[in-house]
Amino acid sequence: VQLQASGGGLVQAGGSLRLSCAASGVFFSINAMGWYRQAPGKQRELVATITSGGSTNYADSVKGRFTISRDNSKNTLYLQMNKLKPEDTAVYYCNADATHIIVALGSHEYWGQGTQVTVSS
Repeated sequence: VQLQASGGGLVQAGGSLRLSCAASGVFFSINAMGWYRQAPGKQRELVATITSGGSTNYADSVKGRFTISRDNSKNTLYLQMNKLKPEDTAVYYCNADATHIIVALGSHEYWGQGTQVTVSS
């Protein structure tokens, strides 16, 4: 499974960005998906997750500002980021749990390459 993230960039505080992450390859199913971020000198942290059924979970720091969604027909994950703050500056990574095409081989976790989001004050 390959995850291709896009949509990052430079934006002023208060602005918006929309990240996308397209999953490709051969698999039986894409299960939970999520966005994580890593700021310089900090550990990678969870931003938001979404199950295949659409249940969502958000970090407290982004609740009310970010919205995670997915299009299962396109195997694509999105993150709408509004009211961005300088502290949102980080590399954003998409993550997916996918079941192997041979179901008996189980599921595995995959990571995208990351997309830089920079919020200027």
